Amino acid sequence: MTTDQPRVSVALCTHNGSRFVERQLESILVGELLPTEIVVSDDASTDDTVGIVGAMTGRFASAGVAVVVLENSPALGVVANFERAIRACTGDLVALCDQDDVWHPDRLRVAVEAFGRRPELLLLHSDARLVDAAGTPLGLTLFDGLGISAQERSAIHDGHGFDALMRRNLVTGATAVIRRELAGLAVPFPAPWVHDEWLAVVAAALGGLDFAEEELVDYRQHGANQIGVTKLTPVGKIRRLFEPRDDRNVYLADRARVLLAGLTALGERVPPEVLAKVAAKVRHLDARARLPLPRLLRVVPVVAEAATGRYRLYSRGHLDIARDLLQPAGRPSAS
Repeated sequence: MTTDQPRVSVALCTHNGSRFVERQLESILVGELLPTEIVVSDDASTDDTVGIVGAMTGRFASAGVAVVVLENSPALGVVANFERAIRACTGDLVALCDQDDVWHPDRLRVAVEAFGRRPELLLLHSDARLVDAAGTPLGLTLFDGLGISAQERSAIHDGHGFDALMRRNLVTGATAVIRRELAGLAVPFPAPWVHDEWLAVVAAALGGLDFAEEELVDYRQHGANQIGVTKLTPVGKIRRLFEPRDDRNVYLADRARVLLAGLTALGERVPPEVLAKVAAKVRHLDARARLPLPRLLRVVPVVAEAATGRYRLYSRGHLDIARDLLQPAGRPSAS
């Protein structure tokens, strides 16, 4: 690494990861560009994860990479564990890293070059190759699995990432690299948001979100995944329309209110039009949360809400219109 390149930290979170963590560390060590430090935050592993990491610190030290190991007891959970790791990183850039995955050799180089070209960039994520538990490619990319459309890709590349994220999250943390400035603005991560969703939406609100088209990570899919990717078949999509409603819309409305409060707290850094969009999303989700339980009684309010255009701007459009019309009521909340 030359003196004019940024210092890069890796925030690697582990939890009973001895089955995969050595392969992940090996992939970092043979990269085209090495980080300056790796911060491993282990969430109360009961296997040999910490021992495997410790056995490799000498190899990283020989390559000029410092390794810091943090051990949580009791376990903090996925989001808080990532927050602890990110807070401990000292680099100008922080690459998020899961124990299950394998980096492609160009992962850090592609990210560092992108941040070097674009001082406004706060978060860069990428596509990934989906693999099974044994590391065998599944013939599907992460973006394929998420069903990211050409329109959504163009929106992010053209600087309209916030509009895209107002409809749904498109960022997977295992592929993300952030500028440390973003960490200072985005932590602590508020409930009920997941760390990668929150980092992405804050970066987008500030005009600093983009993605690399390359597959830079092998993203492992297996039964122990905390957060995985599945591609719904047409039958699966139809079944989802008839899942019980429960309190999903109430939950989404509460998340939008948390987002509005968090972005408002950032003051003048957030453009007024961004706050206006979040406020409109709150109104949209509140309207959806108030829908009557009997399906026939939902028709008029759903049609009225659809006429505002907010389903298209702040939800999944016709998919969520159908969901609100067809889903059975489910069980009322205990509250």
